[in-house]
Amino acid sequence: MNAYLVTLVFQISIENHSGTTQFDEQIRMLKADTHTEAWEKAKALGLEEEEHFFNINKQKVSWKFIAPADVIPMHGIPDGGQVFSLTHETRDAETFIKQVQDKSLLSQTYLAASSQAFG
Repeated sequence: MNAYLVTLVFQISIENHSGTTQFDEQIRMLKADTHTEAWEKAKALGLEEEEHFFNINKQKVSWKFIAPADVIPMHGIPDGGQVFSLTHETRDAETFIKQVQDKSLLSQTYLAASSQAFG
């Protein structure tokens, strides 16, 4: 069994919504014997997770699966290799930096507590 990173892309539609169209990209990890099997599993997972519901404004919200955008074998990624990148734009760099540092500290605290609890 091999590990693969897959990107699932969904279109989010809201009834009577004017404005921009929303797309959600999710990076998932799947295990499969082959690249083709990983792609098929990604497609099946995306279709399973399509959904329709009504929001608090009684508008129908639909998550429609588009396709697996990427299927990347993990065994081909070297230690420290990039698997994801996201660029943020902000008018308040100091606040963004503080949020990243706080998140990092929280993660470090959680890891330390977990290692103590589970030895």
